[in-house]
Amino acid sequence: QVQLVESGGGLVQAGGSLSVSCTASGRTFSNYGMGWFRQAPGKEREFVVAISWNGGRTNYADSVKGRFTISRDNAKNTVLLQMNSLKPEDTAVYYCAASRYIFTFPSRQEDFGSWGQGTQVTVSS
Repeated sequence: QVQLVESGGGLVQAGGSLSVSCTASGRTFSNYGMGWFRQAPGKEREFVVAISWNGGRTNYADSVKGRFTISRDNAKNTVLLQMNSLKPEDTAVYYCAASRYIFTFPSRQEDFGSWGQGTQVTVSS
């Protein structure tokens, strides 16, 4: 079972930048795709971005495309989400997630089997 711990996040003004990171332990990190989801108050959790096990493939939600960038460092078992040009509607708890399946690209929420505890990102207008 993989353990995921997020860090970063916080409060930023609209138009600003913020990053959140996730450190994994408990299994071979480099064999699994990773992703970020977010959940705003009163809303369902939504997909933000996914990255393949080797970082060679990514998929972004349309709402963050061009503003957010995901990357991973398999030597450090970390995945980073860099968020630029933040908007108030980006306010949410951001969750790191790990794929259930080895060497596959996680394309659906059901493909993710492990979740972090979440970290708050608040964008003020």
